Parts: sequence; C-alpha cells; structure tokens
Amino acid sequence: MNEKKLLRVKNDAVFKMFFADERNEEFLISFLKSVLKLPDDDYNEILIADPHLLRDFNGDKLGIIDVKLRTKSGKVIHIEIQLQITPEIHGRIIFYGAKLLTEQLGDSDKYSKVNQVISIIITNETLVKKSQRYHHRFTFYDFDAKIELNNIIEIHTLELSKLPEQADGTILYDWAKFIDAESEEELKMVADRNPEVQKAVVKLMEFSADEKARYIADLRQKEQRDIRMWEDYGREQEREIWQKVVAEKDAEIERLRALAEK
Repeated sequence: MNEKKLLRVKNDAVFKMFFADERNEEFLISFLKSVLKLPDDDYNEILIADPHLLRDFNGDKLGIIDVKLRTKSGKVIHIEIQLQITPEIHGRIIFYGAKLLTEQLGDSDKYSKVNQVISIIITNETLVKKSQRYHHRFTFYDFDAKIELNNIIEIHTLELSKLPEQADGTILYDWAKFIDAESEEELKMVADRNPEVQKAVVKLMEFSADEKARYIADLRQKEQRDIRMWEDYGREQEREIWQKVVAEKDAEIERLRALAEK
C-alpha cells in the first residue's frame, strides 16, 4: 500500500473508528490491558457507549470524547486523543472525569453506587513536563503520607512525544508506537515485534482502503488545520494589538518625560 494512503491512528477520528468498532474489540482490550491493571474478568464484557456526555442543566457544555466504554464490573473508561496541548487541557481532563462520575447518579442514588472512572489521555505533545516517562497514572494521593485516598477517578497519560527510540519490552510501548506510526515502515517494525499488534496492522491496512473512513479522516484533518489557522490568526491579532498598546504607552511616557524636563 502506498504510504500516502495510510490512515494515521493518532488522527482522533481514525482512532475512534478503529478502536470503537466492535469488530476490533480484541485490539481495544489488548490496548487497555497494556495501560491498566484491572482484573481479567473485567474485560469479559466491554460495552462501547454513547460518546456524548450528558448535560445536567441547560447551558452546560456538551463534551464529545473519542471512545467511552464500560467494563463488566461497571467501570467507566474513556479514551481521548489530544494532538495539541492547550492551556485548558488539565481543566478539560478533570471536567470530563467529574462529568462521567456525576452522570451515574440519580436523585436518590447513594455515592457508594458510583463506579470508578478511568481516563486515558493520549497526546502528541508533552503534557507532564516534570517527567520523562511516557506513561503516568494519577489518582487522589497524599504526597506527604504517601497514601492513596482512592482511585474513584484515575487518569492515565500516554505522551507519544516521549516514546524512546528503542523498544522497552512492554506491550504498552508497542501499542503506543502503533498509534504514533506515520509510515508503513514504522508499522512493520512494531508488527514484527508483537503478534497482537501485527493483526491490528493488517486490519489498519484494510481499513485505510475504505473510502468512507478516508473521507471522515480527511474532513477531521482539514478541521484541525482550520482550527490551527484561526488560532494562529487570533494570536497574530493579539500580538498586533499588544504591540500597538505598548507603542502608545511608550509614546505617552516619552511625552510625560519631555514635559517634566521643561
């Protein structure tokens, strides 16, 4: 297959179409097992749910996440790809986790009925700046006492930008390289190393030939380019306004200095 026709899994639309497809459940489960430490029994029943977060009140933001699912024991897992890190991403992660908790409760439900919410955030840029590890797990934790309060909200970060060149022998590394791959050559390297990922590579090759999938991926890529263009335009406009304000302030200071010297 021509490399130009290969769909990139880190395109969030492609990721969702590939991993949220029930026919690819074995790949989704293998990926989840590489990230999470859950009982094997939890993966016996995986329900891929509606990716739209519910509104509590009129005017609430309606979030859309890439992949949302429930395990056999009721745990809620959501997986999201963020190619670009924005200043509000940490708030966004917490907001989604809290929303997925509160939407489980009815008016008369007890807090004890709330199931664990696990977020897996995959980024193409650096999210955790104080560490070189490409995978982190965050919970409610007392750093002084070194005690975890609970893991009712568990956040996993997977930073593709931190992947080392050499494989570290983990299945997580192989899945991360599969998601990060931008060429057939990169996919072949990870496929040769891991039989589970090898099957996913074959499936991706077939998937990349699907015209509907390609159309959706192209639309998403165009949308992301447009967003970046407008963000760049907005920053340039802000820069010009700020430069104008600074110039006016400098001129006013010079005028006042000249008056003081008279």
